[in-house]
Amino acid sequence: MQTIYDFHGLQFNGEKKSLQDYSGKVLLIVNTASKCVFTPQFKSLEKLYQTYKDRGFEILAFPSNDFGEQEPMTGLQLETFCRIQQQVTFPVFKRVHVVGDYCDPLFKFLADKRLNGQVNVKPLWNFHKYLVNREGQVVDYFYSVTSPQAKRLTAKIEKLIST
Repeated sequence: MQTIYDFHGLQFNGEKKSLQDYSGKVLLIVNTASKCVFTPQFKSLEKLYQTYKDRGFEILAFPSNDFGEQEPMTGLQLETFCRIQQQVTFPVFKRVHVVGDYCDPLFKFLADKRLNGQVNVKPLWNFHKYLVNREGQVVDYFYSVTSPQAKRLTAKIEKLIST
């Protein structure tokens, strides 16, 4: 069976970043948008990242314009928004499609139980979250309304980084 390590993300400089580089870490993969009611979650995601990053945890953000055209930015403008305005230090990749005919292969994998063995839920909106264990397997998902500081999310992260 595949793992997330079989995929890559495109960095803002255009280079492919293999997700194999995150092998052995617990991951939270999130589709983001700059003009969404959930955009304030960037601050909570950064706080979550700062809390757990030294314990083998990473957040990987994938901006998407699939829901309500709420991510109109691309390239340097988008990178500046994430790094300077939102002050995120976790990896943010180039904009991708997370649903539909042009869905990025990573998000096809994350959303399809036939491919990932566990989760069968596509993102319904921006800031949908997928939790991945140290072996690169999808173990859970959280809808957009789930705050990055929610106890049910942080408890699962704690459990995964402790094993």
